[in-house]
Amino acid sequence: MDWYDNVFELIDMRSFSNLWYWIALAVTWSSASHWVLGVPWDMAIRARKSQSDAPMHDFQDLVRVNTNRILYVARESGLLLAGLVAFAVTSVALLAFVYGNEFAQAIFLLGFPLLMVAMLSVRTAHIIQDQALAGEALVKRIQRHRLHIQLIGMASIFVTAMWGMYQNMNANVLS
Repeated sequence: MDWYDNVFELIDMRSFSNLWYWIALAVTWSSASHWVLGVPWDMAIRARKSQSDAPMHDFQDLVRVNTNRILYVARESGLLLAGLVAFAVTSVALLAFVYGNEFAQAIFLLGFPLLMVAMLSVRTAHIIQDQALAGEALVKRIQRHRLHIQLIGMASIFVTAMWGMYQNMNANVLS
């Protein structure tokens, strides 16, 4: 056996039967629901529960910095990014579902829902800035955004699990 065979035996390229893919999927959605607009969720909880004003000010400042950053990127290079992302997503989708590449299917099922989260984050950043949300209203908007992220994540994990089981059953039938 040569080096190439050893590596691909160790790293199973059939993504849906690989434990590391499922760990990456879980960590991705756990991180996405914890870091809402780049702000850790525990800061929102601390800001809401604290009797002093300092945690709320820190939370508001961090949200302001991150929403400004998100909106700056969207305004300055949004059109270019939209074109590049559309090209990449279309390419991966074609490789995945037209040509039947399982690795591309895994990447698509991981990345496409994150693209929806990114678009939702830009929309939420616009709402926060346009309405100049602060205090409890800001925490509620972040909480609603987090709920939407979690719903997308649950749907994504469900669809990925169903597709992965289908692929694994087909692989066992074909072999």
